[in-house]
Amino acid sequence: MSRREYVTVSCMEPVISAPEPRRTPPISSSNVSLKLLAVALILVFLYYAAGVVITLLLSILIAYFLDPIVEMLERSRMPRTIAAMITVLVLIAFLGAGGYALASRTTDFADNWPKYSEVLRNVVGTVQAKISGLERQVTQTSPLDEAHPRAEAGAENALHALLVRIVGSLYSLVLEVTFVPFLVFFMLAGKQEVWHGTLQLFPASRRTAVKETLEDLRDVLRDYLVGMSLVTLVVMAASSVFFWAMGLDYPILTGIVSGLLNMVPYIGAVLAWLPPFVIALTKFKAVGSYALIAGVLMAIHMLSNNLLAPALVGKRVRLNALSITIALLFWGWLWGGMGLLLAIPLTAALRVICDHTEAWKPVGRWMSA
Repeated sequence: MSRREYVTVSCMEPVISAPEPRRTPPISSSNVSLKLLAVALILVFLYYAAGVVITLLLSILIAYFLDPIVEMLERSRMPRTIAAMITVLVLIAFLGAGGYALASRTTDFADNWPKYSEVLRNVVGTVQAKISGLERQVTQTSPLDEAHPRAEAGAENALHALLVRIVGSLYSLVLEVTFVPFLVFFMLAGKQEVWHGTLQLFPASRRTAVKETLEDLRDVLRDYLVGMSLVTLVVMAASSVFFWAMGLDYPILTGIVSGLLNMVPYIGAVLAWLPPFVIALTKFKAVGSYALIAGVLMAIHMLSNNLLAPALVGKRVRLNALSITIALLFWGWLWGGMGLLLAIPLTAALRVICDHTEAWKPVGRWMSA
C-alpha cells in the first residue's frame, strides 16, 4: 500500500464522540394541574360517598380482626364458609347481648335527660352571660337580657350539630348496620379468591412486591385492632370502676362512652371528661370534684397510651406524633367522629404502602421518623 493510500484510509476511521448528557424532561404545568384535579376529585368523592366508603373500610377492618378466628376454625377441619358464618353470627350475638344489657340503663338515662339538660343549659347560660359581659365592656353592643336565650339556643344547636357530626346521617347509619355483617362474611368466606383476584390486577413482575405489601398491611392492621381493642376494654373498665367509686349515676354507661372517647389520640384525654362532667352536674358543685375526675382520666389516658398500647400494639404502626395529628385533623374534618376512629389505621395503611413503593419511600420515612 502506498503512503497516499494509507493516509486516506486512516482519515476515514470513525471518530467516537462523547455521549451527550441526559436531560431531565421539564415538568409540565398541565401535569401538575391534572394531579391537583385528581386529588380534588378524590376528596369530593370521599366526602359525598362517605357512607359507602366508611362502610367498606369498617368491613375490611372487622374482617382483618376476625380472620384469625376463622383460620383457627378452618384448621380444625371446618369449611371456611361455615367458619366465617359462625364467627360473624357470634360477633352479632355478642354485640346484641351487650346492647340489650345497656338498653335499660340507656333508656333510664334518656328519661332523665331533661334533668341533666336543664342543668347544662344553666351552666352554659352562666358562661355565655359572662362572655357577653366581657363583650359588652369592649363593644358596648351586647344587651344583657339576650344572654340566656342565646345561650340556650346555642347549646341546643351545638348539641344537635355534635350528634349529627358524630353519628352521621340516618342513611349512613342504616347502611353501615345493614351491610357491614354481609360484607364481613363475604370477605372472610372468599378470602382466597379476593386475595388471588387482587394479585391478578397487577403485572406478573410486580405481584411479589404487591403480595409483600398486602401481608405487611395485614399484620399492621391486625396488631393495631387487637391491641387497641384490649386497651379500650381496660380503659372502659378502669373508668367505670372510678365513676362507681365516686358515686356517679350510670357508672358503666358513662365509663363505656368516656373510655371510647379516651382512646382518641391526644384530644381523647379531654373528650373523655365530657360524659362524667355532664353526669356530675346534678351531684357535685365543688370545682375539686371535677378536677379529680379530670386528673384521674388524664392519668388513665397517659398510662394506657404510654404503657399498655406500646406493649399490646407493638411497634408495627410506627407513626410519629405529627403525622398522627395531621391525620386526626384531616379525617376528622372529612368524616367527623368516624374519621377520628379510622384516622390511625388509614394512616398506618398509607405508611405501609409508601414503604413498599419506591417513589413514595421518603414519605413513609417522614411519617415514621
